[in-house]
Amino acid sequence: MRRVVIVAFPKVQTLDVNGPAEVFSTATQLSDKGGYSVEVVTSRPGPLPTSSVALYPDRTIEQCKGPIDTLVVAGGRGVQAAVEDEQLVDWIRSAARRSRRVTSVCTGAFLLARAGLLDGRRATTHWASCALLADRFPEIQVEADPIFVRDGNVTTSAGVTSGMDLALALVEEDLGREVALETARWLVVFVKRPGGQAQFSAQLEAQMADRQPLRELQEWLPDNLDEDLSVPALAKRASMSERHFARAFRDETGMTPAAYVEAARIERARIFLDSGDLPVETIARQTGFGTVETMRRAFRRRVGVSPAGYRSRFRSEAA
Repeated sequence: MRRVVIVAFPKVQTLDVNGPAEVFSTATQLSDKGGYSVEVVTSRPGPLPTSSVALYPDRTIEQCKGPIDTLVVAGGRGVQAAVEDEQLVDWIRSAARRSRRVTSVCTGAFLLARAGLLDGRRATTHWASCALLADRFPEIQVEADPIFVRDGNVTTSAGVTSGMDLALALVEEDLGREVALETARWLVVFVKRPGGQAQFSAQLEAQMADRQPLRELQEWLPDNLDEDLSVPALAKRASMSERHFARAFRDETGMTPAAYVEAARIERARIFLDSGDLPVETIARQTGFGTVETMRRAFRRRVGVSPAGYRSRFRSEAA
């Protein structure tokens, strides 16, 4: 049994704790190759106030001794007070030395940073806190886009549900893809969103339109990226004139139709690049870019690397 220790504190985000705990516990029930023992620790005994309901930790940090397989540091609204808790920070620093791997969920990255565990490393956190993390800890290379970032034996993840994505990735690493898939099915979640996938989907980056024809178009578009998605074609589908459609779409979503379509295509291409071995040519065709060169230019502009470089980078991090 692999020992998982989840660190909590007052006003912790409940799902930062329960999400990974459910993934590890469910995987244990489904696996015949061993599993995980999960315990929640905090700096004080008794019920712990969280973002929603009270949490009852298994033990205090002083009672948590011995080797740890996976150390998980949760985040939440109380993290700024937690980073001033010298006893907690010192314990995290010490516990990391006896852990095979160290992880954080959401703003738990601030506790890892305060303990010096992210110095010289690449890391991420919730999108709303990335600038603050970079400002307070300039020695960290903060990446605002990915769901989770792995640097050596330390992995940081983005907001809330990304902790479950990270836990599923660790389950796959430990127990195999089939157990991770079955765990995700039981929990009814997206099976292991790749770490390099953006925190924001094109639909979240943009606003949802108020007008029904535009909202229906936004819902239809992700599954039809290889269609003609030019302004004339989209306007026709929305039963609007081209000029009126372009203006209304920009006003209601905050993005031009072309920018929205490109973001959606890049998002789907990134998933293909992260999670499979399809040739780049095939991905370019299936996502509607048409040619590899068109997809390469879009990736350079929005992601900062070529599709091949993106795949190589995130495959090497997952290894």
